Amino acid sequence: MLRVEACTALGGFELDAALAVPAGTCLALAGPSGAGKSTLLRIAAGLLRPQHGRVTCGDDVWLDTASRHELAPELRACGYVFQDYALFGHMAVWQNVAYGLRGVARGERRRRAEELLARFGIAQLADERPRTLSGGERQRVALARALAPRPRVLLLDEPLSALDARTRASASRELAGVLRETGVPALLVTHDFTEAAVLGDRVAVIDGGRIVQQGTAGELAAAPGSAFIADFTGAVVLTGVARGGPGDLTAVDLDGGGVATSTDRAAGPVALSVHPWEISLGPAGARAEGSAQNHLDAEVVTVTHVGNRVRVGLAAPQPLVAEITGAAVGGLHLAPGMRVTATWKATATRLVSV
Repeated sequence: MLRVEACTALGGFELDAALAVPAGTCLALAGPSGAGKSTLLRIAAGLLRPQHGRVTCGDDVWLDTASRHELAPELRACGYVFQDYALFGHMAVWQNVAYGLRGVARGERRRRAEELLARFGIAQLADERPRTLSGGERQRVALARALAPRPRVLLLDEPLSALDARTRASASRELAGVLRETGVPALLVTHDFTEAAVLGDRVAVIDGGRIVQQGTAGELAAAPGSAFIADFTGAVVLTGVARGGPGDLTAVDLDGGGVATSTDRAAGPVALSVHPWEISLGPAGARAEGSAQNHLDAEVVTVTHVGNRVRVGLAAPQPLVAEITGAAVGGLHLAPGMRVTATWKATATRLVSV
């Protein structure tokens, strides 16, 4: 198990966080830029010394500021994948992978490097230079290099951020497979919740130097602990004041106008969250049959195709986003400027006090 505890000044705030990553699992540390994600990763690797902190891997202590014990980065047995991959341009691909195999005979170094390249499906690139590779190929080389010394911990700093959108999806699937196979603790940082959900067994969300919520991606999306978490997980967030509603429901008088209901219990100022795919659209003024309790009139602002889905930006008293099928868009003839009614269920509506 990798454990990282750190408290140190960081820009205009203080980083004060603790993480535990069991062997064979990946913890995705997710949050906005400047929240302290990469700093924690660097502390784990020994590239940055906190004012106060402790880093352990199993029974081994890598850092303990209280006893002034600090193990050098090269002795920590960490495999590190940098954001830009940091490959050596003057070296062949196999030499990049073999770089960390100090004390191993040259022939054995090449054999082990080529085994890893074959594992990632790029054995034919062994003698190429990094500049000739695609973004996805460079990522695989960086992963192979990180795994070559058989590390006890794998650290990944935004490993997909350098890839274009087309490459990112396939590279994400490949990386998820690698992380499952390593058997070592993996700590990955990202600013993208979707990426964290795909790659992490668990997700820890960090904001302003503090871990604000941990759990599986599903747990965080289903029960966000704050409006920030709801927004970060991709939910639509609306604000208002909660009061008793019909039956066992809670009614929320939305800021700017309109009322929404939820099965959650709350009173007073709240943030309401609902995922875009829970929102359906219909003609203006329509109240579709069924169990959906919430109806807001809105105007279509944008219609954006994302793969086989369509995200529809809506102007209402507070902005909304609905995620619907292409067939639904065609059936409604959606276009910017059109008036529609957004509908969703009370059971899909989460409330968080603010």
